[in-house]
Amino acid sequence: MNLKIGAARIIMLLFSCLPIKKNKLLLFSYYGSHYGDSPKYISEYILKHYPKQRFNIVWAFTDPDSKHHLKNVRKVKIMSLRYFYALCTSKVLITNYRMTGAFVKRKNQYYIQTWHSSLRLKQIERDAAQALPAHYVEMAKKDSAKCDLLLSGSKYSTEIFKRAFWYGGEIFEHGTPRNDVLVENNANRRRAVLDKLNIKSEKKVLLYAPTFRKNSNLEIYHLDWQTITRQLQARFGGEWTVLVKLHPHLIAESDKLLYGDNVVDATSYDDIQELLLAADVLISDYSSLIFDYAITMRPCFLYVPDIEEYTRQDRKLYFEINDLPFINAVSHNDLLVKMNNFDDAHYKQQLGQFMARVGSFEKGNASEHAARRIYEICYGKHAKRSDNLNEAV
Repeated sequence: MNLKIGAARIIMLLFSCLPIKKNKLLLFSYYGSHYGDSPKYISEYILKHYPKQRFNIVWAFTDPDSKHHLKNVRKVKIMSLRYFYALCTSKVLITNYRMTGAFVKRKNQYYIQTWHSSLRLKQIERDAAQALPAHYVEMAKKDSAKCDLLLSGSKYSTEIFKRAFWYGGEIFEHGTPRNDVLVENNANRRRAVLDKLNIKSEKKVLLYAPTFRKNSNLEIYHLDWQTITRQLQARFGGEWTVLVKLHPHLIAESDKLLYGDNVVDATSYDDIQELLLAADVLISDYSSLIFDYAITMRPCFLYVPDIEEYTRQDRKLYFEINDLPFINAVSHNDLLVKMNNFDDAHYKQQLGQFMARVGSFEKGNASEHAARRIYEICYGKHAKRSDNLNEAV
């Protein structure tokens, strides 16, 4: 155990003498770097649909000052005394990633793991143990033992979790809260996202959102956006803007890519679901967000020129690339040809068949189900919810 973790545990031991507050929730996403993913959508659903007095919502961030726009939640800085106080006194803890090694779960606390995908292409956890650092595997095993509820987006995901997550507890088969926004497909929300990005609403949007590579090689992400947007215009019409959203692991590297005209670096944009909502076309590779985007039924292309190298050196895949409903391309020219030959009717048929095959739970009400379970955890299964804002808790 290193000194940092040791000091954190001493602080937590001191705070663990304090009572747990039954209506207090602590949430964070990607170790505090983002306000997004399923924790965000659970939090926003609770704020909208439950009385304000019912829940004390705390979000943990590495830089809470940058989240000044958040309303009706308290913000704490990761690894600060306020953070440890919230960690020790919250009834429900919600994250989309592993907790740190410093986390010691108290009796009567409840840990909800939303994970950060509805379905995945890359193998994870025990299935990918040989490709993961030994210290991560050890931490993940301990983290799974503390988990009380694991959210699943499909039957296929449930089977992966049972086998690969070092977890034998309850799997909550009601969909992925972060995907509710894609099922809803609200035009006003899409326009609001484009406004935040300073993109005119009449523009068409291509989102490029690849995953990371072990070697952090950025060459794979260099595409000829001018040629690609010309091809998109020829096939789909309209004027196009390109959003480039690199994996969170590559935030510090995104400025090293040359983007060009009508290309926007969206790597620091917190919520990938909003970018998926705004996108008319997606280009990705081995990222799990392709399965989220499938909900929109819009064109998705997989640019995978390094597939042999990736599956040999990075991760093996749960699906053969050609068995997926998405169009895959192994070279830049191949991508252009397949964009030009895109068959919308056939693509949608393939998507529908695939979603049925994996047993998708995505119906647009995952946040509602999660919020209801959280309410029951905090107030008891038979507690009657009241919308009377003057009612004391």
